[in-house]
Amino acid sequence: MIIGVPKEIKNNENRIALTPGGTRTLTRRGHRVLIETLAGIGSGFTDEEYIKSGAEIYVDKKQLFNDADMIMKVKEPLKEEYSLFKEDQCLFTYLHLAPNPELTKALLASKVKGIAYETIELPNKTLPLLAPMSEVAGRMSVQIGANLLQKANGGAGMLLGGVPGVAPAEVVIVGGGNVGLNAAKIAVGMGARVTVLDINAARLAYLDDIFLGRITTLAYNEYNCEEATKKANLLIGAVLVAGESAPKTVSEEMVKNMTKGSVIVDVAIDQGGSIETIDRITTHDNPSYEKHGVIHYSVANMPGAVPRTSTFALEAATLQYAMMIADKGVETALHENDALMKGLNTYKGIITCPGVAKSLNMPYVDPKTLIK
Repeated sequence: MIIGVPKEIKNNENRIALTPGGTRTLTRRGHRVLIETLAGIGSGFTDEEYIKSGAEIYVDKKQLFNDADMIMKVKEPLKEEYSLFKEDQCLFTYLHLAPNPELTKALLASKVKGIAYETIELPNKTLPLLAPMSEVAGRMSVQIGANLLQKANGGAGMLLGGVPGVAPAEVVIVGGGNVGLNAAKIAVGMGARVTVLDINAARLAYLDDIFLGRITTLAYNEYNCEEATKKANLLIGAVLVAGESAPKTVSEEMVKNMTKGSVIVDVAIDQGGSIETIDRITTHDNPSYEKHGVIHYSVANMPGAVPRTSTFALEAATLQYAMMIADKGVETALHENDALMKGLNTYKGIITCPGVAKSLNMPYVDPKTLIK
């Protein structure tokens, strides 16, 4: 198979879908790997390293898309890339289609086989390709929040962990999955008071157990969320419904009742956002804005700020699936692997992910009826 890896063009997105090591793995299996020139430079990889690993360097992105059977990316394609799609091409990347009807329609019109990292799901309901970036984003969310709490950055002027004789900041995390767990680890480590809300009682019991009583766990409901957000100095949105737009778990009224100078970091922004006052996607160049006296951070590619770590972590999860697709072909790989089948979002002009279809109010077809 011919695998194309273009340079990411999203604002300050310095990750790349394959390292030289992953490239070598694929080329030694007999596959061609096409790397757009300088695509790896943001993660610390030179064209020369890719060439030594057996890759071919392309200067022309359009030609790379045209020659490749499968395109591997990190982030969803942007508008200027829509015209590069070709029929029957496999696109293997984070897609986040639920809040993005324009990209969905472009993939359907091009009859692309779109496999989304974020909806590949194992039998135990875990999301193995989303997990590593959730871990990075969760840990970053607290670092970012601590920075934004500084007075010079618009915050209340609080040190997250306080000092002896001065109370630490209150960190409230809505969602106890991978993002929430990793955010709690860092917040506890920095000395903050941490509260986690989730609808899953078993998950709350797990968090309570592993943190040995160092965090407060609350069942998510409107009242508990309202009371928790009132005291929050840092509020982290960490909610996920696989494949669907994120539910709005924190209302505008709740945000209005937060202390002035508090900070919100919405990690769910790439799925539409879970905080009602998050009304825009921001960038690493201009990451935050103020609303109701509260600082809002809503960058959709948070792990792109630490590309060296993120690229290695992402490839460790994605490479085995890329090998399946390349070795067996798209249809055979999908047919033989149920987890990969759940990753299929679009197939030859049809939506094959129920969460995407539901969120966009568009027709859905079970991919198992199409791929036999």
